[in-house]
Amino acid sequence: MSDPSELATRYVAVWNEPDADVRREAVAVLWSDDGVQRVQAPVEMRERAAALAMNTALEVRGHRELEARVGRAYDEFVAPGEFVFRRRDDVMRVGDVVKFRWEMARKERGETAAVGLEFLVLDPDGRIRLDYQFIET
Repeated sequence: MSDPSELATRYVAVWNEPDADVRREAVAVLWSDDGVQRVQAPVEMRERAAALAMNTALEVRGHRELEARVGRAYDEFVAPGEFVFRRRDDVMRVGDVVKFRWEMARKERGETAAVGLEFLVLDPDGRIRLDYQFIET
């Protein structure tokens, strides 16, 4: 996928998708077969792990694990009707890297509950090879 704005829009849409089959298909289109998502652990988890001299890398690999990750986020945040994920208008691409922010907003009032930053490293076909997610708030 060569248009970074379209990629970011489709990326965020998969997290809002209610149909598990559609999510599965979207994951297969967006991420390469061996795609990886690495998520920055929440602050409290990082602090506890640091006290134990442990690594806090949160990682999923491959379509099956990515589908489970997206499905779990949907079930926890979107399905109950409280939140929706939205893309912000700050998409940028340099070479094979796409960067953008997203937000999780309260569906009723529209206020932002959390903001995330994505760094996506694409493969030669334009699919996500590496997905680095930072939850900012």
